[in-house]
Amino acid sequence: MTPEPQRAVPAREAVGAELERVARRWQQLPLDHALAHVPAVRALVQQLADEGAAAQGLPVTPVPDLGPAVVIDQLRVMVHDHAAAGLDPVPLAERLTALRRSL
Repeated sequence: MTPEPQRAVPAREAVGAELERVARRWQQLPLDHALAHVPAVRALVQQLADEGAAAQGLPVTPVPDLGPAVVIDQLRVMVHDHAAAGLDPVPLAERLTALRRSL
């Protein structure tokens, strides 16, 4: 087993912290505002699912639309899967920051 690159550990911590910020922000949104942003969150969820599938040589499959109450949980799962696939966490932290700022 090769050691993890030094920048990966802080980057993964940054992803986790930013994911929590996104989740807190989502909980604070008025319903109409959240509904307006569901497509952007779902798009990121699907992108992460597609990237994880591609990295593992799996077929791309659509992530089911389970509504605004569950979309952040889906995001959490896809972030976890993204890390499990060994993908670079640095761009993911940046994408989560951009999502949070758009909310």
